[in-house]
Amino acid sequence: MVNVPRLVIAAPSSGSGKTTVATGLMAAFAARGLAVSGHKVGPDYIDPGFHTLATGRPGRNLDAYMCGPELIAPLFAHGARGCGLAVVEGVMGLYDGASGLGELASTAHVAKLLRAPVVLVVDASSQSRSVAALVHGFASWDAEVRIGGVILNKVGSDRHEALLREALEESGVPVLGALRRAEGVSVPSRHLGLVPVAERRSDAVAAVAAMAGQVAAGCDLEGLLALARSAPALPPGGEWDAGVAVAGSVPLPAPSRNRGAAPDPAPQAPEGLKNRPVVAVAGGAAFTFSYAENTELLTAAGADVVSFDPLRDEALPLGTRGVVIGGGFPEVYAPELSANEALRKAVAELALSGAPVAAECAGLLYLARSLDGLPMCGVLDAEARMTKRLTLGYRDAVALTDNVLAPAGARMRGHEFHRTVIEPGAGGEPAWGMHRPERRVEGFVRGNVHASYLHTHWAASPGTAARFVERCRG
Repeated sequence: MVNVPRLVIAAPSSGSGKTTVATGLMAAFAARGLAVSGHKVGPDYIDPGFHTLATGRPGRNLDAYMCGPELIAPLFAHGARGCGLAVVEGVMGLYDGASGLGELASTAHVAKLLRAPVVLVVDASSQSRSVAALVHGFASWDAEVRIGGVILNKVGSDRHEALLREALEESGVPVLGALRRAEGVSVPSRHLGLVPVAERRSDAVAAVAAMAGQVAAGCDLEGLLALARSAPALPPGGEWDAGVAVAGSVPLPAPSRNRGAAPDPAPQAPEGLKNRPVVAVAGGAAFTFSYAENTELLTAAGADVVSFDPLRDEALPLGTRGVVIGGGFPEVYAPELSANEALRKAVAELALSGAPVAAECAGLLYLARSLDGLPMCGVLDAEARMTKRLTLGYRDAVALTDNVLAPAGARMRGHEFHRTVIEPGAGGEPAWGMHRPERRVEGFVRGNVHASYLHTHWAASPGTAARFVERCRG
């Protein structure tokens, strides 16, 4: 049984201040010397970057749609190992889940899976006594969700705070903080949300420090820590482990699949697995979207993972046998990416040689012939461009073509999040057949190249990493 003190930071709706409060709490407690783990409900890549800055540990996602409810507690335990506190930032409103699927993947769903108390962040800027009715409604909606406290955000004055506190005395939910409107804690946004940490690190450091100061001054940190420590032990099931996950997905002697039992002795890799191919993973300001577990799975599958920055590096890492290019903002950096002709040619030559290349969303655009009229790698016979239309949502997909990530017929859940289009939208051998929310084909499979808009979390299918690394070995 694992017991990590933990809090879920939720809100009635988006825009209430969850990121400010969650990140501020992480940084404030870390400044006190506590080992803090940051987590984000849902597929969002950007908020975990701020969590990483606040805690000094990798930010982790908890997505019950992409990974399945059964993996939420094990993934949480993995990310929070050795910590004295874990703070989980919610998504949207507390009870908002995957569209049309009830509570699935909502903040409330994840809180229940983690047996974690919830702190509700309420934007109090345009209300006084009504706040009590709002909090009462959220606290009574689902008896399995324990709302242990409220943090009032955007409070206008001492008088306003007094009115809010007086009203909430009748709700039975304690007020654990009241935050004034403050300059210096806001983070710039653009077409897909907050600007990632990697693009504005010094400003992001200052913003996180401001969040920590505001939260420390306006919140009852001792009360919040006591609430976190009141969480019961996590559900039985143990801690997720990349090595065990990969070993269970490839034809090796597998450890026990019963997460509640002690693992069998670690299997010994045959001679072939001792050849550790270099897998180059794109990073830097243009490619900031990745899940920490994906890299951990590649390493566990036998790869030497080396990062490279397509904005700055003119060559791939020495000995590269495969490339992974995740999501990000290539549309913002298209001129710089295009100007790095040496690396574009290196990526194209590697793909042409038959080496495995896996590209998601931003990676798909980078492999195209052009992006907004500027030359890219030219691996795919397609043109990409920015639009005003946002494509956003969970997807159910099936692999239509045998490829470096999955055999034909394999099913995967993922997420799309972009304001670009690529024409054509699919190659002669499409990557995926989409089944939710509409039926269509999408993406490209060309030899050992797999490129698609679909973001996937490999913890749900560790065989993906094992398959990719095996292809890298040739």
